[in-house]
Amino acid sequence: MERCILALDQGTTSSRAIVFNQDGTIRAVAQKEFTQYFPKPGWVEHDAEEIWNTQLAVAKAALRKANLKASDVAAIGITNQRETTVLWDRKTGKPIHNAIVWQDRRTADLCAKLRRSEHAPEFRARTGLVIDAYFSGTKVAWLLNHVPEAKKLAKSGDLCFGTIDSWLLWKLTGGQVHATDVTNASRTMICDIHQMQWDDDLLKALKIPRSILPEIRSSSEVYGETTASLFGSPIPIAGIAGDQQAALFGQVCHKPGMVKNTYGTGCFMLMNTGTKPKGSSRNLLTTVAWQRNGVIEYALEGSVFIAGAVVQWLRDGLKIIRQSSDVEALAASVPDNGGVYLVPAFAGLGAPHWDAHARGIVAGLTRGATSGHLARAALEAIAFQVADVLDAMKADSGIRITSLRVDGGAAVNNMLMQFQADLLGVPVVRPKVFETTALGAAWLAGLATGVWKDSSELNSQWQVDRTFEPSMKKRDVDSLRAGWNKALERSKNWSE
Repeated sequence: MERCILALDQGTTSSRAIVFNQDGTIRAVAQKEFTQYFPKPGWVEHDAEEIWNTQLAVAKAALRKANLKASDVAAIGITNQRETTVLWDRKTGKPIHNAIVWQDRRTADLCAKLRRSEHAPEFRARTGLVIDAYFSGTKVAWLLNHVPEAKKLAKSGDLCFGTIDSWLLWKLTGGQVHATDVTNASRTMICDIHQMQWDDDLLKALKIPRSILPEIRSSSEVYGETTASLFGSPIPIAGIAGDQQAALFGQVCHKPGMVKNTYGTGCFMLMNTGTKPKGSSRNLLTTVAWQRNGVIEYALEGSVFIAGAVVQWLRDGLKIIRQSSDVEALAASVPDNGGVYLVPAFAGLGAPHWDAHARGIVAGLTRGATSGHLARAALEAIAFQVADVLDAMKADSGIRITSLRVDGGAAVNNMLMQFQADLLGVPVVRPKVFETTALGAAWLAGLATGVWKDSSELNSQWQVDRTFEPSMKKRDVDSLRAGWNKALERSKNWSE
């Protein structure tokens, strides 16, 4: 009998569950959005209980749609929005504060202080990360300092810290397992990615007690089982990876030099660099790609904070489109951007700039500018940011990139993908199974439970939907990028 895998894909704006067949095809999908909280400018929070409730609801809904019982499911794989930080009471299992989301900038000042401190070189060398409010470490420090019961619970050994994977694993196992995988641990700013363990010096610098931390495990192993009451009978939980590493695995970028870019709320480009971590001199991150069968593989990563979110802003903030999919037709209503550039630095700039004080701007407006030009500038901004990251990646790695594999919501936009290929000068390849993040988590879980034998079996399941070949003249590309760079400089260091 065919064995299915249930992938839980816990994202920034919605919880999803996807049932995959043994041939890697999708059998059922369920999705539910949840509330975004913005208590102050630059602050972003989620209700961890709501995340759990929506994730459990969609998991059950997907199984119902697939007409499956728990006993038909070989394993659960978890993939999650990374860096988002939850603290909860070990005894009650209740969060002590809203989760602080990866986009949140409240610790920017603490990060600036750390960058000036004696510890700055240690953070970079041991974690592979830049010191930034993006990562979990300073979020944990903030919660410990600002939530009255946090220190008391930590002192009594009753406080748990986790990224969203740990929180879901804890809830699924009824509080039996407090663990995380190497990919999520590598995004906390308190994990030594060379030793693959929590680092005492970095914990001390942030005043984080070791007692609150989850155990670090590999990305593909059986961590525990769901409590029988959740789905009717226990299901092994056997794969965990942060969303971007899961997408790298799901795009079968299993060899050094292979690159994928995910166009989600933000944009995340990862390059597999093999079994040795590669440092960056261009503000990219050195991160863990995954660990399987005792072998750790590493990646270079460039993160763009605002990608698909700029289209949501056109929809919800400016109301110039009714739904996100309308943006392509509106952008196509004009032949070019008309000299209009939009820099969507709504939450600062990520790689390769790392400017927490940058803010969004629209440049080059004239009386002839229309909503079409703004829509086009928004789409082009996504591609310009990706091109900046890929340039840094090529220079850091010394590897010639022959193609870019793409996924995520905005990758369905043909105009954006063609413009991306034109800017990069390499083919942009879109796969048939678009849910590569969930697929990566499913594959990691299936490999740990014998559903698939090895990664070569996965290669045969990955198929191309469409390849976008570059067609724009180099002088036109250079001119467009010069305009973008001019606008980019205007947005930097705005709020300081």
